This record gives sequence, C-alpha cells and structure tokens, in this order.
Amino acid sequence: MLIVQKYGGTSVGSLERIANVAKRVAKTKDAGNQVVVVVSAMSGETNKLISYAEYFSKTPNRRELDVLLSSGERVTASLLAIALNEMGYKAQSMTGRQAGIYTDSAHTVARINSINTEALQKALKEDKIVVVAGFQGITKEGDVSTLGRGGSDLSAVAIAGALKADLCEIYTDVDGVYTTDPRIVKEAKKIDVISYDEMLEFASLGAKVLQSRSVELAKKLGIDIVTRSSFNDNPGTLITKEENIMEKPLVSGIALDKNQARITLRGVKDKPGIAASIFSSLAKENINVDMIIQNVGHDGTTNLGFTVPENELERAKKIMEALHAAEYLEYDKNVAKVSVIGVGMKSHSGVASKAFETMAKENINIEMISTSEIKISMIIEESKSEQAVRALHSAYELDK
Repeated sequence: MLIVQKYGGTSVGSLERIANVAKRVAKTKDAGNQVVVVVSAMSGETNKLISYAEYFSKTPNRRELDVLLSSGERVTASLLAIALNEMGYKAQSMTGRQAGIYTDSAHTVARINSINTEALQKALKEDKIVVVAGFQGITKEGDVSTLGRGGSDLSAVAIAGALKADLCEIYTDVDGVYTTDPRIVKEAKKIDVISYDEMLEFASLGAKVLQSRSVELAKKLGIDIVTRSSFNDNPGTLITKEENIMEKPLVSGIALDKNQARITLRGVKDKPGIAASIFSSLAKENINVDMIIQNVGHDGTTNLGFTVPENELERAKKIMEALHAAEYLEYDKNVAKVSVIGVGMKSHSGVASKAFETMAKENINIEMISTSEIKISMIIEESKSEQAVRALHSAYELDK
C-alpha cells in the first residue's frame, strides 16, 4: 500500500515527539508500505514567526511573510528525515517546491493548482521514505507560497490524490472527531465514521481536527481519510462518502468557532450595487465573509452586518474605512459561532426549533442565524458560547 501520513504541530512539538513520529513511520514502512510523510511546523513555531514579523509591521508584506512562515515546516521535515536515516531507513526531506506543489499567487492563502509528482515518484521507486514540508508550495513566478492555517492537511490530501495513495492518515493530538470539544463537554463521544459534508461543516466551523479545504479536496478526489492520535494506537475517525455510512444520526455534533468578528455598517445608502462593492472589495483581498444580515431603514439607508474571521478583522477594517460606504462602522470581537451539524437533518423537521428553544431556555440572545441542509449556525456573545455548546449537546442527547 501507498500511505500518506500527516503529523500536526503538537505531534512534532519537541525533539522527543519527532523521535516518536519516526518510530511510527518506521513501523508503517516495516509493514511493507510505501510512505510519504507530510509535517507541520513544531507547535507554536508559526505563531512565533508571525510575532517576529509583527514586531516590524502589523501588516507585513505577504510575499516576505510566506518566505518566513515556510521555514517552520522545513525544519521539522529535515529533522524527521535525519532521525529516520539514523534509524537505518532511507529518508529524504523535500520542501513544497521540491515536491512539485504549484500554487496560485495569493500569498499566505494560496491554493494548489497542480502537483508534479516526478520527484516524489523517483524517491519512492528508490525505496525512500519521503518527508514533505507541509503548508507550502511555489508559484509559477518561482516565489514561495503558503496555504493558510491548517494547510499541511491540504498538502497531505493533495499529495495523496496526485499519487493515487490507498489511504491518507492525519495524525493530531486527539483520537478523532468528537461530537463536540471534549474540553468543553466531558461526555463528548468519538464519532467512528462521518461523511465528507459533515466533516466539512465541522472543519469550517472551528473544529481543529481537519482544515476545511482539505476535506473539500478529499471529497472531490474520493480519498478516504482517517484522523487519529499520534500519541496512542486507538482507532480514529473515518471520513468517507455519505453512501458508505449505514446509520445516519439526526445530529452528529456541535461545533464552536471563537475566531469570529462582527462588522456592522450603519447608514449605508440603499441603492443597487452597494453590497456588491463592499463584498467584492473584501473578496479581492481574500477575506472570507461568512454570515450576512441586512436591515432596511425608512430614510433611504440600510444597516448591513457580516462576520469575518477575527484574525482578518484589521485588514477588513482598513478596507471598510477606505470605502466610505457607511455613516458609522462598528466592530465586535466578542462574538462566537455555535453550530448544530448532521446529515439526518435533511429528512427530519424540528431540529432548528429545538436549537432556538435551547438558547431561549439558557437566556442566550441569538444575534445572527444561517442554515444549510445539514447545519444551523448562530452568532452569540462569546462569553456564553461554551454554555451554549453544553446545552445543545445535552438537548440533542449526544452524550447518550
């Protein structure tokens, strides 16, 4: 079998942990498999590098930031390869460029366009374990690019797809996907099998196990992913096609995303094209707008509210202030998004009403709502977000 394994920041967070990963990789190789390993930077390393850049600039040049940030994964890849070579295995580390990962030019949030697998295939034919620095690639101009937060997951799934791997294993510090964050609800249960669509919602709504673009790509390429812990041998969670799942629960879990900020524009001229100019200016800067709410006034103006990731708020502020589209601008970082997720919602009614009733009983005000076929999301005050998660987890009997 050809197996792609990805190890996250906590799994490679120290030299001792890198040594443990080397043993796990060696065990997979000894079982007769070809192995490609994708690694993240050591935990805390990316944040440290960002803080170095922000010492000089709150909005550092994004091309230079990519050169800086990509170094974290290269350190881990080379250390793991050194460890494996010392254990008697042929191992070779590769940067994103050396692994043939070509991206667009959207620095710090690049998307993979293609992978030239020639170098990877050559190393595998030579019976080498290939260790790839995740989270990075190269643009057609030859510049280093990075794929955004959690981009090492994306690197792993893309490489698995390009090599037609038999399995993609994502190793983190948790056993798999849980019905909610076990740190908030100690009764949270591990989910054995989950659909791509449900996992996509979990990932996009703040569950730290997998990055959403990697799930999208796995679904597109039809690659089964197993997410599991690098610290034990417990079985993980299989992420697969919905039709592969025998029993579909009504609600699979509750997700919480505290990385949210709300922007409110008051006194916006109520005329055609104004919303387009606001949101296209944000899109040009690759700022992801999530929930949107609009209240039409009676004086020819409207109020427009929307959410962006909290770590994009400063950039979004600059754009809104430069547009002069509103009489007043308000910003609120003290919000969170809590979401109810489950493919079973498609065929059952009453899921939304139970969510709203639960919030009412807990005296939690809902500021914004958005729904899809398998999800209900609510923006609420951040200080009450964990209370909301516990109440919803209990209301849908996910602890049973």
